[in-house]
Amino acid sequence: MRLLIVDDDLLVTTSLKTIVEASGEISVIGIGNNATQAVELYETLHPDILLMDIRMGESTGIEAATEILAKEEQASILLLTTFSDDEYIVEALRIGVKGYLLKQDLEAIVPSIKAVKNGQSVFGHTIMDRLPQLLKTEKNGCLEELKLNEKDLSILSLIAEGLNNKEIAEKIHLSEGTIRNYISSLLEKLALRDRTQLAVFYYKNIYVK
Repeated sequence: MRLLIVDDDLLVTTSLKTIVEASGEISVIGIGNNATQAVELYETLHPDILLMDIRMGESTGIEAATEILAKEEQASILLLTTFSDDEYIVEALRIGVKGYLLKQDLEAIVPSIKAVKNGQSVFGHTIMDRLPQLLKTEKNGCLEELKLNEKDLSILSLIAEGLNNKEIAEKIHLSEGTIRNYISSLLEKLALRDRTQLAVFYYKNIYVK
């Protein structure tokens, strides 16, 4: 698996490289230290996954991710964040990154990278618990117009919990193929791009705590 790491802290990039390459399954093919380099290195190296800091001096990982995703919608980007980055977390969800890692949660880094490579979105429990409050907004009142049925809502809630297709299939006793069809239908029906945006939609328009 080919990984690009971008962070403005040399100690962080060095530590991350050591951690991920120790797994024996991940090769760090490039290291950058700002948003501009992130975009340039991504376009040059075409990594499987980009692991990138959010706060990097005058530029941000959000800006770099936005530019990369505008050119390549399927880009797999994982952002590194801290507890104080609420506004960045919300924006990252909206633009369609694949997940968020807390810098202090070192044990989760390699499993999260592998999960993203396997097509999953990564939501840490800490961030998941905060999403309803971060995305708190007035419900749009048009769910009936969107013709979402009970099964659609059930699948949306499980996606928002971070479950993959196999886990959802087991949970509601359907085949993985059927789940894939449901998700494709939901993406088309809601005019959304990926699972992350489905999770955002759920928390903004359906979730009630």
